[in-house]
Amino acid sequence: MKAEPDSMSGAGALWPWFLRVVDARRAKRVAFEAADAPLAWDAMHGFALRGAWDADSALLFDLFKPLLDASRRTGGWVIGQLGQSLDGCIATHDGDANFVNGPGMLVHLHRLRALSDAVIVGAATAAIDDPQLTTRRVEGAHPVRVLLDPGLRLSPGLRAFRDRQAPTLLACDASRAAEAARRVGPEQVLAVDGLLDEDGSLRLDRLRTALLRRGLRVLFVEGGGITVSNFIAQGLLDRLHLSVAPVIVGSGKPGLQLPRGGAMRDCRRPPARVFRIGADVLWDLDLRSSAGGVG
Repeated sequence: MKAEPDSMSGAGALWPWFLRVVDARRAKRVAFEAADAPLAWDAMHGFALRGAWDADSALLFDLFKPLLDASRRTGGWVIGQLGQSLDGCIATHDGDANFVNGPGMLVHLHRLRALSDAVIVGAATAAIDDPQLTTRRVEGAHPVRVLLDPGLRLSPGLRAFRDRQAPTLLACDASRAAEAARRVGPEQVLAVDGLLDEDGSLRLDRLRTALLRRGLRVLFVEGGGITVSNFIAQGLLDRLHLSVAPVIVGSGKPGLQLPRGGAMRDCRRPPARVFRIGADVLWDLDLRSSAGGVG
């Protein structure tokens, strides 16, 4: 059963229009053109909100506009998300991450799933959390669930492999496709040519290409910290939603784990916007600030 969508004044009326943009993308058709549509498209500036809407609706549109604009792109687009404490931890030392952020961020997480074609998690996150990766807290279709497991460590008993709520793909190197098929069934295997280099390092660009060939254009990297960090380090993340909760964990599991920087003046400072979601602060980081316009 779907949970009732959150009632944020007019935002509840705006959300179905976001889903219509997603439906148009998945059906490979031009986005809807309706006289009463609150979303107007411009090739130079992307989507704009027209008409009179309350503050919550305007904020909702501002937050998701980059993702909606990406729906009209011809190529792929990747957004990542991490929820962390004030001291940069995504879980305790023992791996307990339920829940770093508050209920508003859980709704946001499910919205990101609903607006994306596929949701990606690493093997460690899948093994520890056994996530469903569905949109049960909001209206919207479930994304394709991609479990990145080049070492074939995951149990076939995970909910994503057996609940049949949404398509699930175990992503592994093509050299291990037969073994993966025996574990979870061939229909749940995404065999990626060259996913692992000779030194064992991941080539996530090849995973993105394999998903794009399946028509999965907007990808959501949900976790964990190492997987999101790898996408950033390989230059594959267009956007990052980093939510910070008012909690101090102590010696826990760190979030982003990137190569060590040098001088502070050389560190990346991506354009950022800040949103308040309940008690949490969401940083919307544009990692493609030099990419230019929309289209």
